[in-house]
Amino acid sequence: MLISLGVLTVAALIQLAVFWLSGSVALLADLIHNFGDALTAVPLGIAFATKSLRGERWAGLTIVAVILTSAIIAGFEAIQRLISPQHPTHLLALAIAGLVGVAGNEIAAQFRLRGGRRINSAPLIADGKHARVDGLVSAGVIASAIAVAIGIPIADPLIGLAISCVLIKVTWDSWRILRRDTETARPAAHGGDASA
Repeated sequence: MLISLGVLTVAALIQLAVFWLSGSVALLADLIHNFGDALTAVPLGIAFATKSLRGERWAGLTIVAVILTSAIIAGFEAIQRLISPQHPTHLLALAIAGLVGVAGNEIAAQFRLRGGRRINSAPLIADGKHARVDGLVSAGVIASAIAVAIGIPIADPLIGLAISCVLIKVTWDSWRILRRDTETARPAAHGGDASA
């Protein structure tokens, strides 16, 4: 858990530095989400440390809320850039920031999926799948850099908007996994595991 938190935090900080240089809204959408994703390790870590199924479920709900919030913020910023265009600069650095996002999310996904399967945790598995999708989202930043380089600057806010749509889909999928897990766990709670 701490490793994925550290990896995603470092990736997001690198992306933040490049965002200040480039002004790319696609990168902004990705880094907002990577920061949020890094922070999801905190409630999950607390839930696992206390060995509370109820805490784990609340951590899962927190993760869904963070994903949705980041999608809304990223979407708003993308729409603002469509209304008031601003062309990204430092395109090589922008592409490298996208690569950093891809690598950071894949490392986080591996740790979370392995841990989730080992302890049979639906929220952690959902978070791992979400990190893997985020790697694809980060690849959108690379596509944005390429599109702007070949003379299609509007691709940057459009990719930022597409990233927001992907994050909304991830929110919905994660919510369904958590709801299914809660319904499955409910009979066990009635069987006497009220402390869960």
